[in-house]
Amino acid sequence: MIKKLLLLGVPLGSFMISHGQQAKPNVVIIISDDHSYQTIGAYGSKVGRTPNIDRIAKEGVVFHNAYVNNSICGPSRATLLTGKYSHKNGFKDNETSHFDFSQNLFVKDLQKVGYKTAWIGKIHLGHQLQGFNYYDILNDQGHYFNPDFISNKGTERVEGYVSDIVTDKAINWLDSIDTSNPFCLVIGHKATHRTWMPDPKDFGAYDHDQFPLPETFYDDYSSRKAAAVQEMSIDKDMRMGYDLKMFESWEKMMADGNFKRMNQEQKQQYAAYYKPIYDKLQADKLTGKALAEWKFRRYMIDYLNTAQSMDRNIGRVLDYLKAHNLEENTIVIYLSDQGFYMGEHGWFDKRFMYQESFRAPLIMKYPALIQQGVHTQASMVNADIAPTLLELSGVKKPAGMQGVSFVPVLKSPQKEHRKRVFYHYFENGEHAVSPHFGVKEGRYKLIRFSKRV
Repeated sequence: MIKKLLLLGVPLGSFMISHGQQAKPNVVIIISDDHSYQTIGAYGSKVGRTPNIDRIAKEGVVFHNAYVNNSICGPSRATLLTGKYSHKNGFKDNETSHFDFSQNLFVKDLQKVGYKTAWIGKIHLGHQLQGFNYYDILNDQGHYFNPDFISNKGTERVEGYVSDIVTDKAINWLDSIDTSNPFCLVIGHKATHRTWMPDPKDFGAYDHDQFPLPETFYDDYSSRKAAAVQEMSIDKDMRMGYDLKMFESWEKMMADGNFKRMNQEQKQQYAAYYKPIYDKLQADKLTGKALAEWKFRRYMIDYLNTAQSMDRNIGRVLDYLKAHNLEENTIVIYLSDQGFYMGEHGWFDKRFMYQESFRAPLIMKYPALIQQGVHTQASMVNADIAPTLLELSGVKKPAGMQGVSFVPVLKSPQKEHRKRVFYHYFENGEHAVSPHFGVKEGRYKLIRFSKRV
């Protein structure tokens, strides 16, 4: 073989480099915000329709016991990048932490072996990125309509709906690179973060669906003092205007920050959809439990309508990979930065180490290794993703990375990965959730709250 290559005039070194690059898998990570496993079809949801996320599941593996080490936006992404827990990577909370991009990130290790890397969309870790050949990120939390993006060219406002724009930018980047060489692309979606602002084309998608009230919706927290003082109740803390778009007048609606950056057409579409809902609510004069359950239903509708656009755009990315013959050698991961409460315990939001927030969706496909339609009960934490991707890319795990590769589970889904999972929530004050830490083993958790309640 070597003699044939030399006779053909092909330098052996060039052949080996080319062959090595082609052998390395591409990586596409799609990370959503606050998307709950309870609303994903692949997790057996009876309320959410996610056909494109389910496509990843049908072609790969669904992790039924994937957890985060800290249920909040920035810290979760910091753990994804570093493979380290919050107290080690330095980004403990969104309020006081500053992410140090100079520390080792798995994307830097990929760059060293020839990968082009990019992050597009929400990152929520500041704007001084390192480890990426290209970035085009939302400013802070970002906005659903006409959002600002920050790149090395500066800040630009882009007209349109955020899920569409993020996907357009991701596909444009793929079009701009030589995909015969390996790449790692992270697509950060704004959806389904509060407040839930659907694309107008998705208004009505869930308006006639039934949403069973969670068994714990009227939880009295009698045995859990820390849970009793929270401020994330759908009944008491969800705002009629800010969250549910129930405004007394056009003027009050337009004064809300979510609407100020909309163009006239977008404003009129929102007013046309929500005003009849508001008028009926006023006519019905609901109070007490009837009003609480009405708020739950509207929350579910807005949340699920918002998820529609994200799922549709995930389909666009999957279609692109297939159309460009990149499917076979590309790892695709779908995950959320944490779980979310969909009325369980009467709540929205996240933070508490209860299952609905602590447990997060994680779905992965890689046709070269993972069988189709696989489900695993193996426990893992989001710190494990970085070392897994490095191992699949033939890169040695760096010293200091706390995560553990779950490649053995990808090969044999029945294998155990982690016996125990550690959690630590540091933020002090938001939604009146006390800082706490804990350990999960099997069906049990031991949780310690840092403040006396």
